[in-house]
Amino acid sequence: MTPGLIKMWISLAAMGFMFIAVIGIYFSRYKIKSGIFKALIAGIAYFFMVLAGIIIFFVVISGPVSD
Repeated sequence: MTPGLIKMWISLAAMGFMFIAVIGIYFSRYKIKSGIFKALIAGIAYFFMVLAGIIIFFVVISGPVSD
């Protein structure tokens, strides 16, 4: 695989992490009533959001790929 294609898959994974984070935050705020389970889901969701942000930051900072 070319470096550009690898960066594409990495950024696609980061977008998937963002989607998981949004769904997790939504469920933890509006659907789950149990306190400890709510905090656990929210913590995992925010972890995925931060991880996605870090991945996207490094993909953007690494610049364009020259083949």
